[in-house]
Amino acid sequence: MATASLNPLLRNNVNITGNGEVVIMFAHGFGCDQNMWRFVAPRFEDQYTVVLFDHVGSGNSDLQAYDPEKYRSLTGYADDIVEIIRALDRGKVIFVGHSVSALMGIMAAVKSPGLFEKLVLVGPSPSYINDGDYVGGFDRGEIDEMLAALDNNHLGWSMSMAPVIMGNPDRPELGEELAGSFCRAEPSIARQFARTTFLSDGRQYLSQCPVPSLVLQCSSDVIAPVEVGEYVHRHLPDSRFVMLDAVGHCPNLSAPEETTAAIKQFLN
Repeated sequence: MATASLNPLLRNNVNITGNGEVVIMFAHGFGCDQNMWRFVAPRFEDQYTVVLFDHVGSGNSDLQAYDPEKYRSLTGYADDIVEIIRALDRGKVIFVGHSVSALMGIMAAVKSPGLFEKLVLVGPSPSYINDGDYVGGFDRGEIDEMLAALDNNHLGWSMSMAPVIMGNPDRPELGEELAGSFCRAEPSIARQFARTTFLSDGRQYLSQCPVPSLVLQCSSDVIAPVEVGEYVHRHLPDSRFVMLDAVGHCPNLSAPEETTAAIKQFLN
């Protein structure tokens, strides 16, 4: 039987390009892999060392390292991020997290603030479930229905939900790419990752985060509505809020030029 790699750079399929002194690290969201950054990450190679990786259970990560107990919580993924940065041994990094990875980055920065120079949060959400005055975008019953549909028909759920998440109905090839990514995921891992993602509540971490942050909000996003991005901005002690013209939940695919420009403006 194959054994899991203890090296986080191997476990998380870390790929390093560029020659800059400062490291910029890109993290993908649920159902995706590092390939989702292929239109953005190369644009930083002239100034930075670019680090891409796959969360355990995603992409070409070491599936033998997937521990259902560890990854029942986003803490397990945040711990992996810290381990990768320490293994790189390149000092503080700029962390760019898309979707649920934005919250993972915040959690990692709260745990080990000395490892992070800045955070870029693309479509962040600390909690997807409405709670009193907090607008997460979904009622608990809607989340339960979505998770049940994923349990019952992984492929069907992927094909129907991906275009909704992606937005941009006039560009169906984007939804098709996201659907393909969802469909490639190992179903049992995808089901648990979905639960970990959509049932987590990390609102308490925001006020504890000391790292300067950029909140990149899409103008129309069914997964992370504008109210969520504004909430994240209000509760992070040191943050900047930018509303993109891009629509949907994946501006790294649908609007890479605008996404890159916003990140570079923040870093400069």
